[in-house]
Amino acid sequence: MKRVYNNEKSPLDFLRPLEKQIFKICRIDPHKSMNWKQYLLALLTIQVVWVIPAFIMLLLQGKLFLNPAHVPGMEWSLALNSAISFLTSTNLQHYSGETGASYLSQVAVFTFLQFVSAATSLAAGVAIVRGLTADPGTGVGNFFNDFLRSCTRILLPLSVIAAVVFMIWGMPMTFNGPHKIITLQGDTVTVAKGPVASMVPIKELGSNGGGFFGANDAHPFENPSFATFVVHFIIVLLLPMAFVFFIGYYLNRKKFAWMLFGVMTAGLLLLIIPIVKEEAGGNPKITATGIDQAKGNMEGKEVRFGVNYSAFYCAENVAIPAGTVASVDDSYMPLSATAMLIGMQVDAFFGGLGTGWINMFMYLIIAVFIGTLMIGRSPELFGKKISTKEMQVAVMVSVLQIFVPVALAAIACFIYVNKSGGGDTLGWLGNKGPHGFTTMLYEYVSSVAGNGSNFAGLGNNTLFWNLTTSIAMLSGRFVPIAGAFMIVGLMKQKKFIPAFLGTLQTDTATFGVFLFAIIIILSVLSLFVIFMAGPIAEHFSLHL
Repeated sequence: MKRVYNNEKSPLDFLRPLEKQIFKICRIDPHKSMNWKQYLLALLTIQVVWVIPAFIMLLLQGKLFLNPAHVPGMEWSLALNSAISFLTSTNLQHYSGETGASYLSQVAVFTFLQFVSAATSLAAGVAIVRGLTADPGTGVGNFFNDFLRSCTRILLPLSVIAAVVFMIWGMPMTFNGPHKIITLQGDTVTVAKGPVASMVPIKELGSNGGGFFGANDAHPFENPSFATFVVHFIIVLLLPMAFVFFIGYYLNRKKFAWMLFGVMTAGLLLLIIPIVKEEAGGNPKITATGIDQAKGNMEGKEVRFGVNYSAFYCAENVAIPAGTVASVDDSYMPLSATAMLIGMQVDAFFGGLGTGWINMFMYLIIAVFIGTLMIGRSPELFGKKISTKEMQVAVMVSVLQIFVPVALAAIACFIYVNKSGGGDTLGWLGNKGPHGFTTMLYEYVSSVAGNGSNFAGLGNNTLFWNLTTSIAMLSGRFVPIAGAFMIVGLMKQKKFIPAFLGTLQTDTATFGVFLFAIIIILSVLSLFVIFMAGPIAEHFSLHL
């Protein structure tokens, strides 16, 4: 990755002629350096280029080709929500894949958007890293060059390798229509299939998570065996973890990268352990009925994988946050749901590809500012002063990441409670009380975090949920990116100051502990009261 983004020689240089031809056709000069405003404008403009045709194609999919199952066109709010969902790398699915999308939509809309959204995330993350270099006269790179190389040099080669592995182990890759079979009972059933192997690798590698089938990784065609499950485990974490070390190589600050790796790994483990422990312990209400729960809370779990592997995979995917599921999040224990909400809210324990680093960058700015003032020094990071403006932007982004899902959940609760005739007329919630509140809160936290998983007890394919989650997804995607570029732009204008004895060392274990504490204070404690009203209240009710 360091070689690719630093324009050094790499094993994939044979793709250079293809890249040059693409730039020639598009009339783009890939060598022209951009400042942060130009880079951000290019990034945002191209999103419009993708989302409009995607929206139109989803509306018209029932009348287009590659639709052997005769799937109808989507309702307009669902089409808009789905297009924005995959554009923002959230992959929140208010439709079921095999019945809600044609093969054309799966390939030309969803698989395509999963590639370009992941490449956009990578490019943004790389630009922020590049902006931290010492030279004040340089820009942050060229968006189109970073974007295309992310596709051709990083995402596509790895996806091809993973797709071949998946096909060898039984994953379908066909444009033939659904298959009708007669069961042992004599019933005729329809078995969905399609170009699955082309979509699944990028959903994992790109921190996307949107499944070809409604059951996602619990579906035997999307996850044929435990061997493919292991591959899922590896590739979903591969690039977010690699990006941390890329930072160290690119900035020549390997100790700093190891500090980040330690903080992120600690955070990931603190999500995995309680979720696995809670699910392995089972549900006390079910135990009270005399049912043996030696295998743990099996409700909503894929029997092939069991409780431990399903819970581990769930924790991994709320941290990344790809949001890929091999079990039903709605059936997890309340304290597991608390850990899931925390992982998505933090979104920096490795986090999304590129964007996880951007979220960590915000926490880093705040931690450096507070830490240096505590020891009576002037705040600086990598030789650049951090002033009040940078701090204001970082805090504003962090506050918005908390405010948006909480405010939208409050609006949803108000409508549900005050709906004429009662909330039942809306058909939103399959569960009432604290669990119902958690269900609605989870939908918005997942949307802002770019996760896309949800509680199955929510009837979310409605105008209200399609539009409000679209707002949440756009906010969660582009506000942190814009904020990070603003901070880098401000820092780029300042002269480089060599480190001296009074400089706060950001590559030590001590600073790592302090950074972790800042993350917990900002993200976890800010939502503690809300957790008390939802999953923690439900937890206590199970033990009464």
